Amino acid sequence: MKPFLFIGLLVTLLVTSGCWDRTEINDLAFIMGTAFDITDDGEYLLSHQIAIPSSAQGGPGSGGSGNEKFFVISAVGKSINEAFYRLQKKSSRRLFTAHRVVIFIGEKLSKSGIADILDIYTHDSKQRLKTYMMVVKGGEGRDIFKVKYPFEQVPSEAIKEMEALNSELAITLRDFFLASSGEGISPVLGVISPEGVTEGLKEGHIFKLAGSAIFKEFKLAGFLNESETNGLLWVTDRMKYGSLNASLPDCRGTVGMILAKANRRITPEISGEKVTFKIELQGEGNIWENTTSLDIRKPDNIKLVQKALETSVEKQVKDTLVKVQSQYKVDSVGFGREIYRNKPKQWKALKTHWNDTFPEVDVSVKVSINILGSGMAGPPLHLEQKEITK
Repeated sequence: MKPFLFIGLLVTLLVTSGCWDRTEINDLAFIMGTAFDITDDGEYLLSHQIAIPSSAQGGPGSGGSGNEKFFVISAVGKSINEAFYRLQKKSSRRLFTAHRVVIFIGEKLSKSGIADILDIYTHDSKQRLKTYMMVVKGGEGRDIFKVKYPFEQVPSEAIKEMEALNSELAITLRDFFLASSGEGISPVLGVISPEGVTEGLKEGHIFKLAGSAIFKEFKLAGFLNESETNGLLWVTDRMKYGSLNASLPDCRGTVGMILAKANRRITPEISGEKVTFKIELQGEGNIWENTTSLDIRKPDNIKLVQKALETSVEKQVKDTLVKVQSQYKVDSVGFGREIYRNKPKQWKALKTHWNDTFPEVDVSVKVSINILGSGMAGPPLHLEQKEITK
């Protein structure tokens, strides 16, 4: 009896152990980037940038050029889901999103609202939460796909590398979800724009990070420029590495500093209906540029430079706060979140009318910059001794 039982188990094992439902890699189309736009009729225009496998590129005897590393397909639909399935009908392989690195949203669609886009991603468990999201300033999302970026085979990969440098605001799908569903903060996104003529390249053959986009109720409220975005990074404690620049008119020049470390401390104070915030910022790094007449090896001159840098950071932060409080009237800096975390009882009373309270919040900013080193030379080398301020 036992031999028959063993044989039966063996047959069952052989029948059920196969990979009958596997998906071959040759059956997949790897989406590297996605762009969302809106047509004049109010329909969604969905575009995918898809990597071309090396085996599918032209080679000897294939009749192809072999130069293209990607192609772009687009489709229109009344809903995003409809547009996606119309795209699938254009592809001989299953569209695969797990390798996508960036999502571009055109400015026009951003202004009309992106709630439907987020709804798609909250229902699909296959989406990568580390996918970057960016608003394309002054154009459509698919405009970026037209750029053949020279450093990377697929332009979407270039965005991933640029965002990883932390030179500006880098927001992922996960970050946006957390801000959208969190207490006391409105979401922001990074901004990208096509660049003009570059030496050795044709027009539109490069793009650049271009600040940040402020959202209010999932609609684009406006933009912050590079300096204001730096202020946002300071206030939200995202400024870890970067550069500072300050002008010293009395010394006929500027100084530049590379940050090695930055910290932020924010303290809310509530007295009745009055809400105030105290922001303390600290940074340290090395001087990398000095076009002034100062010999920055001297302690007194170092103090002058530190003061100028502190004033520069303070201005960036205050300009940002003026923009989000007075112009956009949306808490993109997370003041409400700080109250929610540190004073939950007071937040319950403020939550319902926070949008009206936030523009009236008083903020004080204190900046402390520590210079670790000033380089090999104190004053600019081209100055004569009589021109140097010691």
